[in-house]
Amino acid sequence: MVGRWSERFNRGARVGESVSRAREAQTAMVSAFLDMDKRQTIASAAVDASAELYPERGLRAAWEPVRDRCFQAASDYLDTSERYGNDQVLHQNPNGARAAFEKSVAELVEAAKGVDAFYNGHRAHLEQATVTMSAIPVLGQQARTLANAVREKLAATDQRYREYPSVVTASEHLDDAVAALDNARSSGRADAVRTRAESVREAVSTLEEALAEAPSTQHRAEMTISSVSTRLSAVRTRVDRLDPAYSALLREFNAASSADLVDNSSRSRAHIDQADIDLKEAKQSLAAGNPEHALALMAEARVHLADAEACADAVTDRLATLRAVRADPSQKEREVRFRLKDAQMFAVNQGLVAEWGSVLDAQLARIERASASLSGTHPDYWSYVLQLDSVSTFITEVVEKMRARAGKN
Repeated sequence: MVGRWSERFNRGARVGESVSRAREAQTAMVSAFLDMDKRQTIASAAVDASAELYPERGLRAAWEPVRDRCFQAASDYLDTSERYGNDQVLHQNPNGARAAFEKSVAELVEAAKGVDAFYNGHRAHLEQATVTMSAIPVLGQQARTLANAVREKLAATDQRYREYPSVVTASEHLDDAVAALDNARSSGRADAVRTRAESVREAVSTLEEALAEAPSTQHRAEMTISSVSTRLSAVRTRVDRLDPAYSALLREFNAASSADLVDNSSRSRAHIDQADIDLKEAKQSLAAGNPEHALALMAEARVHLADAEACADAVTDRLATLRAVRADPSQKEREVRFRLKDAQMFAVNQGLVAEWGSVLDAQLARIERASASLSGTHPDYWSYVLQLDSVSTFITEVVEKMRARAGKN
């Protein structure tokens, strides 16, 4: 009788011990699941941030097999918990329950290791993406705050300045940028919020610059108008010398030497007339309280004055060049021959004669042909100049190529 009770007691003790170990395995399984789930949640959020902010990195595709393994381990965990988690099953089959719990623990631990390996492999980028994503709502609100502040500044600005085109345009641009930011915040797209917030910041900066410059615009316009007026007078004086210079060209040199300059007088005066019109309109705009438009007109006037000067200088410079060549035709030829000789010496010193020697030698014939063209009662000195300038330019290009080749050797 005593032996039978003892056997029952021992059997009960063994069952109790098995159940206790099974419960320990179950507790370990729950801990492993919570640990894996925590790691998977953190990594998944970081991958989502990367995919939204930096889709070109392609981390979502790399994350999917790691995530799927976590999902499978979690699914097996839930099945095991449902199958072995109640007391009746634990007491009926504690060893089977313990084995199932330990198997689930191993799966969960391996899944967690996969998460760690993936996260550590991309840690710097994932942490950056996470920080950036968390800061984006703040960026949007900060941009909104900056926009409100500059609008208050605009409202307190002198009415005259608020009507300047640069201020009006900048203000409208800010309104559009803020509206786009609000739409992005409503959509919940972090990448759109970040982009639109930056656009708002840029628009705020542009408006602030326009407001800062507005008070000095009137003075700048006045000074510019005065400067352009002075320059207009000077250019008129230069253009007045154009016609006598052109007449001298026709009298002293071959007609072909100035054929390309025949319209320079009329073109220069047309540019002066247009600059004068711009100047008058600028003065009217300034008087009407629109100095920005006056400055724009003065920019156009300066372009016309530069073109008028170029037309006049082309004639006077041509006359001076042709007179110098006529006085000593050989001077220009000597200069080009010197350049050629210098290039030939460079080819010799760099061991490039085989490649460039004949090319350079051919330029001597071109120089001689140009010199031979100076014949007759009225030699075409301008053609002579153009031919030698062409040779000189070609020599320069050859020397540059030789220098490049020598640098590679």
